[in-house]
Amino acid sequence: MSEYEKKINKIKENLDKAKNLRIRAEARLEDLNRQKQEILKELDELGIKPENLEEEIQKLKSEIEELIYKAENLIPEDLIKNN
Repeated sequence: MSEYEKKINKIKENLDKAKNLRIRAEARLEDLNRQKQEILKELDELGIKPENLEEEIQKLKSEIEELIYKAENLIPEDLIKNN
């Protein structure tokens, strides 16, 4: 096999690898777009706009912290410490 044939075969091999990578990337992109649409649909069903998502997350964090605080205060610590 001549040097040119080796180089041409290497180029073909690299082109095949690049083609496979492109196909996998396109499939991944389609999957990510599908997931994005599902998430947007779920947000819509919850009545949350994507641009308000960060605000909604902070609101939920505050509610969780408040509920944890209330739950902790319902536990009689003096009884627990004595036992």
